[in-house]
Amino acid sequence: MFKDLMPILSTLRRHRIAAGLIVLEVALSCGIVTNALHLIQTRIQALNADSGMAESEIAVLTLRGSKPQLPERTAGIVAEDLARVRAVPGIKAATVANQIVYGNNSNNSGVSLEPDNKGLRITAAQYAADEQMIPTFGLKLVEGRNFSADEVLDGYQAFAVSDPKIPQLIINKVMAEKLFPGQPAVGKQVYLFGRSPSTIIGVVETLTHTQLHRARRDGGGTAMILPLRGGGSYVIRTEPGRLDAQIKAVTAALEEGDKSRVVTQARSLTEMRSAFYAQDRAMAWLMGGVCMALLLVTAMGIVGLASFWVQQRTRMIGTRRALGATESQILRYFQLENLLLTTTGVLIGLVGAWALSQLLMQSYELPRLPWLYLPAGALTLWILGQLAVWVPARRAARLSAVAALRS
Repeated sequence: MFKDLMPILSTLRRHRIAAGLIVLEVALSCGIVTNALHLIQTRIQALNADSGMAESEIAVLTLRGSKPQLPERTAGIVAEDLARVRAVPGIKAATVANQIVYGNNSNNSGVSLEPDNKGLRITAAQYAADEQMIPTFGLKLVEGRNFSADEVLDGYQAFAVSDPKIPQLIINKVMAEKLFPGQPAVGKQVYLFGRSPSTIIGVVETLTHTQLHRARRDGGGTAMILPLRGGGSYVIRTEPGRLDAQIKAVTAALEEGDKSRVVTQARSLTEMRSAFYAQDRAMAWLMGGVCMALLLVTAMGIVGLASFWVQQRTRMIGTRRALGATESQILRYFQLENLLLTTTGVLIGLVGAWALSQLLMQSYELPRLPWLYLPAGALTLWILGQLAVWVPARRAARLSAVAALRS
């Protein structure tokens, strides 16, 4: 094998432009395909992310009234609505929440361990609902307890004062670990809106931040539940397989309670998830198409160059065959030549892949390119190069010495 290196290097020096184009093509493919595959993987992870909710059993309904309601009446109206909704047969639980995942909304609050925002401070998604939010969402408590009905406050009254007092709250596991690493969070106090402390009474396993890009970066994102009844979307949870029928029944119950109001939107959470991730799915397919196109163009370039060089070196092949070279030696010659070109392109491409990854991290806050993608990309292009050169190399190896010398 090594005795073929000098003739190969000599040939490549005489065909610098053609060899350089193949090296450049392989380098571009390596750099772009490696990062594209990483982007596809991040999109797939987003599509499969666990929200912690019983999504197949949940629907979200939005109401709009023809006449505005006084803010101080909102909590009472919500309580009346929920009583009617919970009375509908087949409804396991129902609540009104100020926001919900996949809803393209975001309500956040700062949380600190000392009054007046001193000490450690983080920002968390602020969910506000009554004691039925946890069973309605299908969340799992891992520490502590849920709110009781008498702990739920009127949201309007709570925020009508300059120093709102929220005695209890529930946080998710991510937030508990950030605030109290290695310690139980239940019973600890935090500060939300000033100098009045709030006691953590429970921790849920998973409660996704509504800003899902932040949730993906922070392992789910920090989130908390405040025991507040007020405006928002109506969320229902039904028995499995009965969601469509129950949406109609709940819509009728809500509109019957007040003829001036109408349900403007009623969607299952699975539909909302599908719509929310539509762009991610399209991006994954687009990136997959780009990868396939680049690899195909690279393979065609290698085949074309190898076929051209076989024609240019037909007499050389004949001379080597006449001197006793076997088919396997001729085949190995072209495969080694391709391996040298591909390896050079791969080495340049790996540096380019790392540089492109750094640029994407800085510009779009994408996660770092895992190092395993680099050898995987190199191996893919090595295999592609050997497969692409096989046909023209095999054709060259089968030329007889007489036929090659005559041509």
